[in-house]
Amino acid sequence: MKDCNVDWPNWQGEMLATLMFVVQDGQILLIEKLRGIGKGKINGPGGKIDPGETPTECVIRECQEELHITPKEPVKMGELWFAMSDMEDIHCHVFIAHEFDGVPTSTDEAIPVWTDLNKIPWERMWEDDPYWLPHMLKGDKFLGKFVFEGETIQWSDVKLGEESCQGWLQGA
Repeated sequence: MKDCNVDWPNWQGEMLATLMFVVQDGQILLIEKLRGIGKGKINGPGGKIDPGETPTECVIRECQEELHITPKEPVKMGELWFAMSDMEDIHCHVFIAHEFDGVPTSTDEAIPVWTDLNKIPWERMWEDDPYWLPHMLKGDKFLGKFVFEGETIQWSDVKLGEESCQGWLQGA
């Protein structure tokens, strides 16, 4: 197991990834993951950043691949830094959008799940999601750091507000 005393100032995730949350009319567009990391869980669409791709380009591509939608004007809201016990550490860029082109469609990667904002299925999501997602949905920027043993949080720290996000707000 990784030590909970991660050297965060020098930490770098080996896997760079993205997540997108589309919010419209009191609902959030989630997915049921059909393969890959988080298979069987409910989450936002997203995935690994390809070499030479920006986080914004990645999150748009992943939404197109997983749901056949193109988010309009995605806004980076936060970063998640995951020190993992059983896989590469993950550095995830989290976005929100309120409009998109296309129709959310099931693919071999994901099934779209529109959910009322007050009925988010936390019990089917990653354990860290309740620590930061409600804040993001209220408009707060965030930086979340988590140490996982398997799928269980061993340590967490979530900072909210623009000051906690210095250095990456321009880098999406």
